[in-house]
Amino acid sequence: MRILGIDPGTINLGYGLVDDEETLKVVDYGTLSCSPQTLMEERLLSLYTQLNRIISEYRPDEAAIEEPFVSQNVRSALAIGKAQTIAILAAASQGLAIYYYSPTQIKQQVAGHGQANKEQIQEMVKLHLGLPQIPRSNDAADALAAAICHCQQNKLKQKLASWK
Repeated sequence: MRILGIDPGTINLGYGLVDDEETLKVVDYGTLSCSPQTLMEERLLSLYTQLNRIISEYRPDEAAIEEPFVSQNVRSALAIGKAQTIAILAAASQGLAIYYYSPTQIKQQVAGHGQANKEQIQEMVKLHLGLPQIPRSNDAADALAAAICHCQQNKLKQKLASWK
């Protein structure tokens, strides 16, 4: 099964594709970027178009999207929500099943505890996927972490189903 992980953002949107076979295998990852000076509607359209192109090229089966972390910066949370909506539309328009994970859920699944910092998550992404080095883009690493989280959740569901 091929999973597309997405870390939403309106300036930088991270994506990561992972094949969940005997072991996890990275297919591709990167960051879709837009200039902060570009109008929001133009950024969203660009991200939607680029994400659709990636989905068409790699044909994932499911998408794992990180939910926005809402802190005291409401403006930032709203912008991330817009990017999340674009990711949902792109995935849904191509028939992907979509799953949502909070940052804490992703950290728990990838690093073993929900309070892991960025460096710990990046190192664990590297280890889970057997990468020679940590992905340079934090957004791409976070997207790969979302995909890994979803793969772990799928395995857990399969184990639970087999015990019934």
